Amino acid sequence: MADPPWAPLLIEPAPADPEAAVSQLEQAWGQQRLVALAGPGQQGELAQALGGAPGELAELARFGAAVVVGSGGSAGGRHWCLQPLAHLQASAEATASWLVALGLEPAACLHLDPLPLHHVSGLLPLVRARLWGGEWRPLAPSLLRRPELLPEACPLPRDRPVLLSLVPTQLARLMASPEGMAWLAGCAVLWVGGAGLPAPLAAAARRARLPLAPCYGATETAAMVCALPPQRFLEGAAGCGEPLDDVALRLDGATGAVEVRCGRLSPGRLVAGQLRPLPLQPGGWWRSGDAGRLGSEGLEVLGRLDGALLSGGETVFPERLEERLQEQASLTGAGLEALLLLARPDPEWGEHLVALVRPRRVGDGAELLGVLQALTAAWPPAERPRHWHLCPSLAPTAAGKWERGRWQRWLDSLEAF
Repeated sequence: MADPPWAPLLIEPAPADPEAAVSQLEQAWGQQRLVALAGPGQQGELAQALGGAPGELAELARFGAAVVVGSGGSAGGRHWCLQPLAHLQASAEATASWLVALGLEPAACLHLDPLPLHHVSGLLPLVRARLWGGEWRPLAPSLLRRPELLPEACPLPRDRPVLLSLVPTQLARLMASPEGMAWLAGCAVLWVGGAGLPAPLAAAARRARLPLAPCYGATETAAMVCALPPQRFLEGAAGCGEPLDDVALRLDGATGAVEVRCGRLSPGRLVAGQLRPLPLQPGGWWRSGDAGRLGSEGLEVLGRLDGALLSGGETVFPERLEERLQEQASLTGAGLEALLLLARPDPEWGEHLVALVRPRRVGDGAELLGVLQALTAAWPPAERPRHWHLCPSLAPTAAGKWERGRWQRWLDSLEAF
């Protein structure tokens, strides 16, 4: 028996065949159906979010063509956000205006997409291309792990602009290869988001004159809400740029949290088949979990509020300190592959920092720890790690995000012995 027209279509896109998932997705949207996109191993979790009485799910039909995608997961658990297709298209329209201001014609662009469809940043290139009349082309994740193959496997056209969205981990992997670096230089815009852009990576991109556009957004906002133009990046501007045409940004006075107001905020999150509206501040402002500041160049993200710690009365954002230490380490030539700063309880200070470190080469751990400790010796006490641990398996997710809860548990198990 066929599913009722309001029943969500659950899709787990196969990395090897994204076009098949796109075909299912677009056919369902053409029927004004809700589609739920699951990443690898997420089908059970997503099915629970969609569970509930049929009448509850049937009420979601009022949104017409829509999608449910995951948000978060680094702290506090994953949320399953509902986004109508109209919201995704509004986001694409705002991005088109941003490109036009740079002198680019959106319809003429080729959209390369190395991000998975079950992430909003992998879904939006498809929506943009369809709305603008441009070409969308998926880019196999395996190619980003073998950048020397990119020039032959995916030659870039010279007669039209190429747009590419990356997370910092992917960018770093491509920039580590001469072939990858040359290939990136053929793009017109390289949006970089999903996680903070490490200062050494930004500096290397500027030296190579790569057209980076650091950006900020969330699943709840239908992706990008601000982006720094590549020329301003190359001139040395920091941060994520000014808000797009359809977005207003402000900061919460008490916490410094970034707050967003726009017409494409998610209607809510699904829990056991029930749509729970986003908690909004008066005036329709959605408060993100990120702290930031607004300056002459727009938004600068300081770090996750749920990852911040209070040490000796000071609010410390580990992400900012990680960027600073990575930059200083790169100047010394230290072989630092990965670094993560975590909070531990402290009877005197409230909390203190502990560093997890992965060296680039096996056997260099002791020397690397000595270099890092020397670099931080003059840092303020609240910002200086008290303990240092080598962690050979330390790495972010494939999407470039740190699962701080996972590594906090790793640290707990280490310190239990």
